[in-house]
Amino acid sequence: MTQPATMNAMVTMGHGDLDQIVWHEDWPCPIPKSGEVLIQVGACGLNNTDVNTRSGWYSKTVSDATTGGAFEEVGADDPTWGGAPLEFPRIQGADVCGQIVAVGAGVDPARIGERVITDCWLRHPDEPLNKDKTGYFGSERDGGFAQYTTIPARNAIAIQSSLTDAELATFSCSYSTAEGMLTRANVSATDTVLVPGASGGVGGAVVQLAKRRGARVIAMASEAKHTDVAALGPDRILPRAPDDLRAALQGEKITVVADVVGGPHWPKLIDALERGGRYTCSGAIAGPMVEFDLRTFYLRDLTFTGSTVIDPEVMQNLVRYIEAGEIKPALAATYPLRDLHAAQTTFIAKEHTGNIVVLP
Repeated sequence: MTQPATMNAMVTMGHGDLDQIVWHEDWPCPIPKSGEVLIQVGACGLNNTDVNTRSGWYSKTVSDATTGGAFEEVGADDPTWGGAPLEFPRIQGADVCGQIVAVGAGVDPARIGERVITDCWLRHPDEPLNKDKTGYFGSERDGGFAQYTTIPARNAIAIQSSLTDAELATFSCSYSTAEGMLTRANVSATDTVLVPGASGGVGGAVVQLAKRRGARVIAMASEAKHTDVAALGPDRILPRAPDDLRAALQGEKITVVADVVGGPHWPKLIDALERGGRYTCSGAIAGPMVEFDLRTFYLRDLTFTGSTVIDPEVMQNLVRYIEAGEIKPALAATYPLRDLHAAQTTFIAKEHTGNIVVLP
């Protein structure tokens, strides 16, 4: 193909509210460098990282729940997931499904035409396991809220699937985050997993992926969403935040809590864990500051794991699950790319179940 000189893109100009994301119809189209591919974006999913990075929520100076608005107290040196300043302008968006239309030097031209989804973790080629030398697609380099994007060839994973581009764009961030949490917590068929926020993209993915491992799964979600959550296959569904969680569990022995919610209900989640249980966390959308009784932690022999940078094999495994039909997308809505403000507003409101995707 003849690569266009410019493209449509939604460009984040700085930290702040939604007005920092600006529509451009003449943004320079990226050119793939050595070892990179150019992807024509078919669809790009939304995720909490987009919102948190844009708003500056990751800053240690912020203690509120994720709101999607600007935080006046954002620290200058730690506003992103990795604790380092972000370079602006930046095209965000990590969850790309599209087609490779050009390649840089050193990449097999036979890859042109491949349908791909993105492995969002940008690893150092010489030290791929070094978590301190990782970046994130749409954060440390431009992502997919545009007609075209470039990415290292190893991060563009070929996929064979009858799913639409929009459906495939639901997987990269949410499902890899969920699988990373379950991998970190060593979830198996012997476990009973409690999933707060099961109606969200990551929570719903945790439900499916834990069931795939043979675990018993108890989902938590607002009652208006129980029908949608039931389609994901949990064994039981509880209200979002029961006053008496232990009573609501009716004797269930919870061995794992897989949490992206946090917030004021957090101590009840920890109290629900059996002796020797595991808590794994990859988010805190209801608030990062929680009350923690160390006695519960050590007297019950609990294990806590944080999960951000996933193991390299996670995305390859996910593609295998998708191609085998072992997991399914949970597509809540699609929006045109230029309506990203409306898409993020809906995403932040959390009244949907599953994932929201924009189409260029």
